[in-house]
This record gives sequence, structure tokens and C-alpha cells, in this order.
Amino acid sequence: MSQQTVLYDVPGPRQRRITLVSSLVAIVLVAVGVYFLIYRPLNDKGQFSMELWGPLIDPSNENFSLVWKRLGTGFKNTLIAAALAILSSLVVGTLLAMLRIQLKSLTRRRFTGLAAPASYLLRGLNTVLSVVTRVFVEVFRGLPVVITIFFVARGFPEFGLYLDNLWYLVIGLTIYNSVVIGEILRSGMEGLPGGQAESAAAIGLSPLQTTRMILLPQAFRIMLPALISQLVVVLKDTSLGFIISYEETLNIGKQIIGALGNPIQVYVVIAVLFIAVNYSLSKLAQYVQRRLARGRKTAGTPAQNPPPAALMSQAEGGGVGGGV
Repeated sequence: MSQQTVLYDVPGPRQRRITLVSSLVAIVLVAVGVYFLIYRPLNDKGQFSMELWGPLIDPSNENFSLVWKRLGTGFKNTLIAAALAILSSLVVGTLLAMLRIQLKSLTRRRFTGLAAPASYLLRGLNTVLSVVTRVFVEVFRGLPVVITIFFVARGFPEFGLYLDNLWYLVIGLTIYNSVVIGEILRSGMEGLPGGQAESAAAIGLSPLQTTRMILLPQAFRIMLPALISQLVVVLKDTSLGFIISYEETLNIGKQIIGALGNPIQVYVVIAVLFIAVNYSLSKLAQYVQRRLARGRKTAGTPAQNPPPAALMSQAEGGGVGGGV
């Protein structure tokens, strides 16, 4: 009996009919629920009228061009803030992960080749840096992003650092998301087999070289789904820029709603825009994963041994006696 038969029985004709009928009944029930619980209440209140949808879907409407110009400005600002925050979060998060890995590896060193004062000084410095980075991670990972953005926007001017609202938003998002990304990469590196670091040390690689050349690339491949999920979070968190009056998509959407009084319609359009971008990011992640998996399979394929010279000459000559 095959393993597939033991673990999973292929459904027969009767079970397939039951599944099909159940699926059709579920679809009908969902459609009925949507009609009576969503469509009819909204329709009775005139939410599907062109007076509310026209500025968004009717090019002949007098407000159509202005509305989409404002939405385009907001969406461009959202993408700019998201791109800067994603790039800076990846860089800072990677450096933070490498730093924590290096500090952990240095914790096991006794610095016996140095004088006693220098050895104690280095071990104390390593302990202090470990505590500081741990506190940094725990504090900013536990704070809500909106509070981090608020403190950045209010705290920097107190020290004489006056920046554009875009940079306050990017810095706030970077502080939070770099901590999360750093922990994702650190856990990925620590989850690798310990023999890899030991082998790297045996061939003379330093701990930093081991992390940079061996552990970090593998952690990026392994933790790629979690990284992409966090990058999607960065994109969505740009909507928190409203607390510092940054004109991103949702902030401009609120301005449009205040002028036209159509919140459901505006938020539906904005939701579609965000879903399209996030779906594209997820598809990009799947593509990158497939490429990386294909590369590993190709790299793991053993090379075929070249044929002996005698066989090559026979093949070129058409076999034994082929040249006669």
C-alpha cells in the first residue's frame, strides 16, 4: 500500500458530488447574505448613486480630474515614503542583526591573549553593548508605530532638527521596522546549523566574515516570506502620516471626503489601490522565492563526468570502425 493511499484517500464520485453541492450551496448563501446585508442597505441609502460615485468613476464629472489628481499626489507620496522606509529599514535592520550576532559570538570569547585590564574592558564593553541593543529592540518593538512617529516629529525640532514631514514619517517607520527586520534576520541566522559557523572558523574566517558571507545570505533566503510581509506592513503604516499632516493617500482621501461627503466610495477606491500594490509585492516575493529555489537546485546538481578521450574519439568518428 502506497504512502499516499495511507495518508490521503482520493474522494470517490459520491464524495465529489457532495463537495460540489456543498460549495454551490455555500456560494448561494454568501451571495444572498451580501445582497440582503450589504447591497440592499447601501442601495436604500443611495450609496450606489452616480452623485457619490461620479467624481471617482465618471470622467465627465466636473470633479473627476481634480479628485484623481489629488489621489495621484497622495499615492505618489505614499510610495515615496514607503520606498525610503523600506530601504532604510532593510539596511538598518541588517546591520542591527549582524551587530547582535557579533556581540553574542564575542560573549563566548575570553580575550586570553590580551592583558587582564584590556580583557576585562573588552568583555565589559561587549556586555554593555549587548544590553543597550537588547533594550533598544525591546523598547521600539513594543511601542506602537504611531507613538514612535509622533515622538520623532515632536522630539527632533526640540533639538533643532527641522525636517520635512516626509522624513519624520520615514524615520519613525524605520526605527520600528528595522528592529522587527533585524530580529527576523537574527532568528534566521541563529536557526542555521551550528556546523556552518564552526566550519567557517576552521578555514580561518573571522566571525564578521562568517556572518556576512555565509549566515546572512542564507537567512535572507529562508526568512524571505517574513521579510516581504513586513515590507507590506511598512507600506500600510505610511497611512499613519496623518498625525503629522503628511499628505499621503488616506490623508488626502479625508480631504476629498470632507469636500464631497462620500466616505464609502473614496475608501473603496483607496482600498483597491493598496490591495493592488500589496498583491504585487506578494507576487514579487513568490517570483524571487522560485528563482532562489531554482538556483539552489541547479547549484546542487552534480556535474556529469566528461567521457573518456577514447569514447569521445569514437563518438566523433561515428563509433567503432566508423572511420573505415
